[in-house]
Amino acid sequence: MTKTRESSSRSGGIIIPAIRYHDANAAIAWLSRAFGFTPTLVVPGEGGGVAHAQLRLGNGMIMLSSVRDDLFARLLRTPAQVGGVGTFCGYVVVPDADAHHHGAVAAGARVVYPLTDEDYGGRGYSCLDLEGHLWSFGTYDPWKEVP
Repeated sequence: MTKTRESSSRSGGIIIPAIRYHDANAAIAWLSRAFGFTPTLVVPGEGGGVAHAQLRLGNGMIMLSSVRDDLFARLLRTPAQVGGVGTFCGYVVVPDADAHHHGAVAAGARVVYPLTDEDYGGRGYSCLDLEGHLWSFGTYDPWKEVP
């Protein structure tokens, strides 16, 4: 397997997934407990919801908000809105997949791909969060392979 890093004027971007939750406040608490995220900004929204939140895990971040009727909502659906299937899955590098798996299961994550030693290296698993969003966690770090 050959890996290269593209060198262009478009390189250097930072990817931050944005996710919508029906109960964003519960999601923030659950993602913190189950996956180890730390909320760094939570902007209250209408009706007790969340207009915008930022959660960190190591040097990564996700943004989330409550489901609401706006332009973005016309372009993005939650798993509950599309029959329980995901439309995006984030992969998160963790130092200890077994310990992370244990914490996620203890918090109620539904494991859909068991802890596995992968042929390409690393160990990981995939699970669904409290609203059915698909997440993958593992020790394989593709950045360590890039020259």
